[in-house]
Amino acid sequence: MFHWLKLCHYRHSGRLRPHEHTSYLSLGLMLLATGVALSGYTATAADHPAPVASSVSLTGSMPSKPPTVAATIKAPANDQRFSSTPITVSGTCPIDTVVEVFKENIFAGSTPCETSGTYSLETDLLYGKNDLVARVYDALNQAGPDSNIVTVHYDVLPAQSSGLSPLNFGGSQLILNTNAVYRGTFPGQELNVPIDMIGGRPPFALNVQWGDSTNKVVPRNDNQTFRIGHTYSKPGVYQISLQATDADGRVAFLTFAAIVNGQTTATGSTGGMSSTDVNRLLVLWPVYVAAVAIVGSFMLGEVREKRMLRSRGLLINP
Repeated sequence: MFHWLKLCHYRHSGRLRPHEHTSYLSLGLMLLATGVALSGYTATAADHPAPVASSVSLTGSMPSKPPTVAATIKAPANDQRFSSTPITVSGTCPIDTVVEVFKENIFAGSTPCETSGTYSLETDLLYGKNDLVARVYDALNQAGPDSNIVTVHYDVLPAQSSGLSPLNFGGSQLILNTNAVYRGTFPGQELNVPIDMIGGRPPFALNVQWGDSTNKVVPRNDNQTFRIGHTYSKPGVYQISLQATDADGRVAFLTFAAIVNGQTTATGSTGGMSSTDVNRLLVLWPVYVAAVAIVGSFMLGEVREKRMLRSRGLLINP
């Protein structure tokens, strides 16, 4: 029964017909190439997720302890005197923090801590005595301890002084300030920064360098708080530099860091792949495994059948 399903010799010669057997070497190479290609597609799909319109992306922050290591101010030196600004403030800091510098408790600028554990930024000074202090903030905007206090002096030239006290902001000194320190945004969303120009004499001109090779000049006719906006195309940390001048040629400087977060495009939560890629792989991998199993079964079956025929003396090798 079912005798036709078995391999058998030709009675006239006892030899297999030429090319009757399957070329398993060629099939094996083809399956190997297919497996390599399928593995490459799997890796590519995992590394480059595609957007899924129906998915929802959630972001959040895990609570953690604020920084415990303080920044230090290495330069300028304590009791150093200056006759012009801006000056450079530099020192050490814990990595992965943002350093903010204050002068007489007024924000003077911010910058990310470098991978070397150091920072450096330029800042204006107030007329007369300035107590400088640096403070670090982590990714959750939690403040660390204050640095050492460094006292410096801004000795104004006689033509500029006009008998002003160091904190007389309504006088002739021009000062830039903002409360938009370490604010985050996303690519494609406008970052709005509130700016205060204190003192000086209108009209004013403000030059803004956004840190991505673009700049904008903003004219102002008063000292009212106003906002400047910019849209970044890529995530990253950008250093925004402001320079303002007034009608009498006074100049003020301010630099601070802008944090632009990752992409806003919603992606699926299926292991970093889109649902389309997952569906394709759920079909392709089982088909591939089945093809390997079929070829392997046929090869083992043929080997077994030949072995049985030889043991019975019914098969002679060509």
